[in-house]
Amino acid sequence: MGMDVGEQSGSLSSPNVVPLIDILLVLIIIFMVITPLIPHGLDTLVPQPNPNQQQNVELENKTVVVQISKDGKVKINQEDSNWDQLGTRIEQIFKERAEKIAFVKGDNEALFKDVARAIDIMRGAGIDKIGLITAKLEAGQ
Repeated sequence: MGMDVGEQSGSLSSPNVVPLIDILLVLIIIFMVITPLIPHGLDTLVPQPNPNQQQNVELENKTVVVQISKDGKVKINQEDSNWDQLGTRIEQIFKERAEKIAFVKGDNEALFKDVARAIDIMRGAGIDKIGLITAKLEAGQ
């Protein structure tokens, strides 16, 4: 706090706001530095339900769905697989494809860590976009 001394009979006091401004500037700089470091979620692609419920055979052959059961078993388009072969099998499937889009479908009782593990393996295999299929979405709700 500073004081103004003048010819008046009393003293006038005015607050010193410089330290307050210094603190605010430091806080602004800290928040500007931290903001880009905030983690972001996974990019997902959610398939939209088909209004007429007719599936094209060509589209069905093109779509790759990794299914995770409640006991941790893995299937790729109804073909049994295991966790050790998942990455190499996905790489084989997408070796000649231009569009690298796949979907993950987990049972209602499947553990989240198994679904996250499948997404991580698929990302490591070079899949660009990974979508999630839920039971409600598959039923068309």
